[in-house]
Amino acid sequence: MGVMTFLRNRMGIILVVLIGFALFAFIASEVVQYGRSFMSGDQTTIGEIGGEKIPYDEFNKRLDQNSKQYQQQFGQNLTPQLTAYVQNITWNQFLTQTLLTKEESKLGITVGNDESYNMTHGANLDPEVARYFTNQQTGQVDRDQLNRFLASIKSLPASDPTRAQWSLFLTGRIEAKRSERYLSLVRNGLYVNSLDAKDDYENKNKLANFKYIALPFSGVADNKVNPTESDYQAYYDEHKAQFKIPNELRSFEYVTFNAAPSKEDSLAVKEQADKLAADFKAAKSDSDFVQINAIDVANKAELKFQKKGQLEPKLDSVMFTVSKGFVYGPYLSNGSYKVSKLVDVQTGPDSVKASHILLNPATEGGLPKTQAKADSIKKLLVAGKSFADLAKMYSVDKGSADKGGSLGTFGRGAMVPVFEDAAFNGKPGEIKIVTSQFGVHIIKIEALKGSAKVVKVATVDRPLLASSKTQSLAFGKAQSFLSNANGDNFNAEAKKEGLVIKTATDVDGLAMQTPGLDNAREVVKWAFKADKNAVSDKAFTVGTQYVIPHLTQVKPAGTLSLDLVKAQIKPAVINQVKAKMLAEKMDAALNGASSIDQAAQKAGVQVVPLQNIVFANPVLPGVAQENKLVGSVFGSQPNKLSKTIKGDQGVYAFVVDGFTNPPAMTSAVRQREQIQQALIQRSESQVFDALKDKGNVKDYRAKFL
Repeated sequence: MGVMTFLRNRMGIILVVLIGFALFAFIASEVVQYGRSFMSGDQTTIGEIGGEKIPYDEFNKRLDQNSKQYQQQFGQNLTPQLTAYVQNITWNQFLTQTLLTKEESKLGITVGNDESYNMTHGANLDPEVARYFTNQQTGQVDRDQLNRFLASIKSLPASDPTRAQWSLFLTGRIEAKRSERYLSLVRNGLYVNSLDAKDDYENKNKLANFKYIALPFSGVADNKVNPTESDYQAYYDEHKAQFKIPNELRSFEYVTFNAAPSKEDSLAVKEQADKLAADFKAAKSDSDFVQINAIDVANKAELKFQKKGQLEPKLDSVMFTVSKGFVYGPYLSNGSYKVSKLVDVQTGPDSVKASHILLNPATEGGLPKTQAKADSIKKLLVAGKSFADLAKMYSVDKGSADKGGSLGTFGRGAMVPVFEDAAFNGKPGEIKIVTSQFGVHIIKIEALKGSAKVVKVATVDRPLLASSKTQSLAFGKAQSFLSNANGDNFNAEAKKEGLVIKTATDVDGLAMQTPGLDNAREVVKWAFKADKNAVSDKAFTVGTQYVIPHLTQVKPAGTLSLDLVKAQIKPAVINQVKAKMLAEKMDAALNGASSIDQAAQKAGVQVVPLQNIVFANPVLPGVAQENKLVGSVFGSQPNKLSKTIKGDQGVYAFVVDGFTNPPAMTSAVRQREQIQQALIQRSESQVFDALKDKGNVKDYRAKFL
């Protein structure tokens, strides 16, 4: 089998387990964030883990490898969002490698040479290796196929990059095995006893019936409450742990100057498209015309027949009702004026059932030799040889080869154009040879299903871009604003110019976008280099806008000061003050009251009865979650009027009517298993978080990426 086929198919695994247990990083609910001001560190270190420096050039080399592997695996270019995703994968690889390797070394966790050999040669194959070489029909590992692959790897010269990729794959599998053993030790240390199971069972099944009265915070207008500094300080001290952030955050405001195409620009491009439409109608060779005149690379791609519903809506409603040669447009679509021509129309099958044998020119001595081999295989097939046997023997597409070459039944759009044209324009039993970017295919058409009208449409385009005049006008306004604005008068200048000030709050140093800015990386990088109250010395180009930012706030990593969270906690502090005010009223209503009804009458509120409330779901129907109230209910005796309870939505008093105990738990085994499974799921991320905290991770990526 082809070595590169295996490695290409395994690239997703290589990407994740390339360095140890990188999967571990993705189990966590959040991507690792950096913990100190990004201005720390030197100019060549992108991060530190437990005092061990990560050189930027080493990180960048790995990042480049991962980016190429991602593109190869998924066949798409990296958008800014995907770039950030791969950057985080790469960082997590370094992080997990260092943190877990240290812990594994302390515990003496190893994978010996004999065990490593056994992963690819022995009775206990690595699961990923075994899965790939398993015969789909028998469910057993095809040892002959595995041995041929291993022999082909061994025969390659030491300098061959394929050998390096195979070594990289094995390294990842070995590291994954070590890390799994470490995790197993953690999981085996988790224990749930019968008392834990009993408490959990009762918390979910014991029912409480009670009545309560409430004085809601909403009954007091916010403008009637004036919190003091001591109120803010008291709330801050009580909730200080909530204000610890793992990474530095910055906030900025900004103004934009629109450089999008004007009406005049649109008319000018429309005129170009009108001329293009006239020329397209007169074109003798549609394919040549598209190759010369299309701007979008996608429009230059090989044309294929499409059925109704596969064209974009504007074309889909037209091209199935007109004759061959019809030209539609110009029409505006995805930021371009487009002109489309109906190149061909026919009635064809909806789907095809087919098989193929794929030959790789790279391993067959070039394309001519590969085509000659394909002709020989075709002759064998025509002479009556089994397609399934020859597919297993020769095809480098092992996914289909294991099924006798079968690709199953597929519709239009599932295959590359040249393959699709051959398959959909043949007859059952016909054998064809075509060449695509994947190699040389020997195709056997087994069945044609359904019938529908299909069309082949060619498109040329002219992007709707702003003219230099439009851009210069917007840029000039931006420069004029820059010459007058500074940190002290930014808002005043914006107001004078009639500009809308937008805000980006608590931005992370690695953010690729912010609200209102889809590709804000350069703006964010500026924000993390600037001093507080600084205004950028240039206008950033973001899409069709010129953006001028003003840095308004810096929140360093660690526990935020009261000043930095004061605006954030203001609503909660106001409610805390309301709680004091309303508690006095509730205390007065409870004083001397012998029943909940008397207290309600004195407080001027209604008694609310509730039934079948459980401790594990402390929600008041129609109100909100009230942990303190429900917790107090389950800690009280029936028929006893409570004291005032300060909750999250108001202050309360209650009386318990009674409890309904659940049936006795017949067996704690299942309950213990459920709790233990939940603990195990949480442990994987929590262990990693603990290692990060202990590992003194410092992330300086913001100044490089």
